[in-house]
Amino acid sequence: MASTAPILLLMLLLASRVPAQRRRRPPAPEHPLDKVTIQENFNPQQFAGKWFLVGVASKCDYLREHNHQLEATAVVVSASEGTSLAVSTFRKLDGVCWEIKQNYRSTKAKGRFLLKGRGSNVDVVVGETDYSSYAILYYQKLRKISVKLYGRSIQVSDAILDKFEQRVTEMNMNEDFTYYLPKYGFCESANQFHLLDETKP
Repeated sequence: MASTAPILLLMLLLASRVPAQRRRRPPAPEHPLDKVTIQENFNPQQFAGKWFLVGVASKCDYLREHNHQLEATAVVVSASEGTSLAVSTFRKLDGVCWEIKQNYRSTKAKGRFLLKGRGSNVDVVVGETDYSSYAILYYQKLRKISVKLYGRSIQVSDAILDKFEQRVTEMNMNEDFTYYLPKYGFCESANQFHLLDETKP
């Protein structure tokens, strides 16, 4: 009986020439923010100034349960060095006016910013603005997205509301997840004892 050793050796040689099949990594899941069109040629200096938060759309459970507690909110934006945005938010908490300072750090994409939080970071995109009357911003944290409508005044036109609602629909949300803020009771300032500075490490 012929030895099987030469046959086994030949099989091993042939097997060694077959390229090993690498396991392909599944493609990374698309982030909701990746589908958003950024405002073309975003100008931070034109965007600076005072804005009023008109509406917000989000699937946040806390917001859904406590939307009746929403307070009138105003923000003051200034363009800092490197096209980052310094943002001060004024709103009431338990009837007292607070100021929250944040720094929207610039990224390689104009109109896209990074907001570093104490927990997870937040990606911010200016989706659309005319600088003089409205701005639609997107906020993404842990793959969950919110859409916010800001106005230079507390009242915006129906056409702008339609734009906002269309943007909300594109993020797979509807009126059940959309909330409009009060148009009264705004804070103009806050004292030093009611200041939350999130710009500090």
